[in-house]
Amino acid sequence: MSRFTSPLTLGILLSAYQLTGHTAGFALSEQSGSGLGNAYAGAAAVAEDASTIYFNPAGMTYIAGRQLVGALHTIRTSGDFNNQGSISPTGRPLGGEGGDFGGWAFLPNIYYKQDLTEQLKFGIGVGTPFGLKTEYDRNWMGRFQAVKSELKTININPSLAWKVNEQWSLGIGISAMWAEAELTSAANLGPAGVTTAKNKGDDWGFGYNLGAIYQITPATRLGVAYRSKVEQHLKGEVRSPSTVTSASPTQTLNTDITADLTLPETFSFSTFSQLDDRWDLLTDITWTRWSQFKELVIRRDNGSNSIVGSTAEHWNNTLRYSAGLNYRYTDTLKLRTGIAYDDEAIDNDHRTPRIPGNDRIWLSFGASWQYSPATKLDIGYTHLFIKDARISDDQRAAGRGLLSGTYEGSAHILSMQFAHNF
Repeated sequence: MSRFTSPLTLGILLSAYQLTGHTAGFALSEQSGSGLGNAYAGAAAVAEDASTIYFNPAGMTYIAGRQLVGALHTIRTSGDFNNQGSISPTGRPLGGEGGDFGGWAFLPNIYYKQDLTEQLKFGIGVGTPFGLKTEYDRNWMGRFQAVKSELKTININPSLAWKVNEQWSLGIGISAMWAEAELTSAANLGPAGVTTAKNKGDDWGFGYNLGAIYQITPATRLGVAYRSKVEQHLKGEVRSPSTVTSASPTQTLNTDITADLTLPETFSFSTFSQLDDRWDLLTDITWTRWSQFKELVIRRDNGSNSIVGSTAEHWNNTLRYSAGLNYRYTDTLKLRTGIAYDDEAIDNDHRTPRIPGNDRIWLSFGASWQYSPATKLDIGYTHLFIKDARISDDQRAAGRGLLSGTYEGSAHILSMQFAHNF
């Protein structure tokens, strides 16, 4: 297996991907249609609708009665690789630059909240906190590192909130998260030729989230929220039609694999201030502990517990900063805007074609229309300006060549949300 390390990419994919993930690593901020218009500024404090279940469950104490919220986010990512001195594996054609490896994605959220008592509230949310899909041309020059990458997640998040008094609200939630990853790449078999390999695996992981809101004045409140790490014990398989022949007996590339992976915790601090009868100011800082992802070890799942491969990671903790404004144009129409800046978790020296993103700026706009006393419609749009990323991924010693050049990319997000009280 020394010339075929594609099983490693299963864990690498689940560890990070920046361009499609929109925030540090491969996390998806798109958990609310109303929040998108503010670039998710104030998300842990605004408590505008039941989507607060994800951002800060304590916010349920600010929502009267029963409420159902549904949102759909349409995402279009674009990305291109520009070759600058790549070298193919010995005896293999270099290939093209891969084309546009972005694409379309559709992410839903749904939330339900109800009162248990005057002080105690219950809610449940279902959404997609992590995800990606990228696909290069099959014969591009980096095909031995990556061709197709797809990650799907579903998070189920029941929560409780308690209104302690007029100033304090507290919240807690439990997360059950399912993840499935699928990857394809070319495998260099040396004199035996080239084959393709498909990697697929899934797992359930569990975590929790906590939140608190403090009402400083009737017009201003602070929110803090914490989402715990989630331990994933991945089980998957590598499947290929070809075999590798060496001095020892023939080995098949087909194998079952396992890998332990820790998804990072996050901590958010948000503010919401009603400046006057027209304007609101929202801010947020979110910290993500990506540095705890230090090493990835992939093992055969055949009882021998032998190591397929391991790789050291070089991740940095990240900060996301955002600020937003609301303007109440009429009693039924609210206009939104926001801006955010996201750190990259990986530096230039450790970037791979599965992780080609960089720091980015969000520019967001949105509107809320109170259609009736019980029903509200939100729409939001964001453009992501992503800084060009340099890559020099030298894997010639492993028979996969050198990929050298720059990445450029951008993303568009359009969200619609429906909220109904009953």
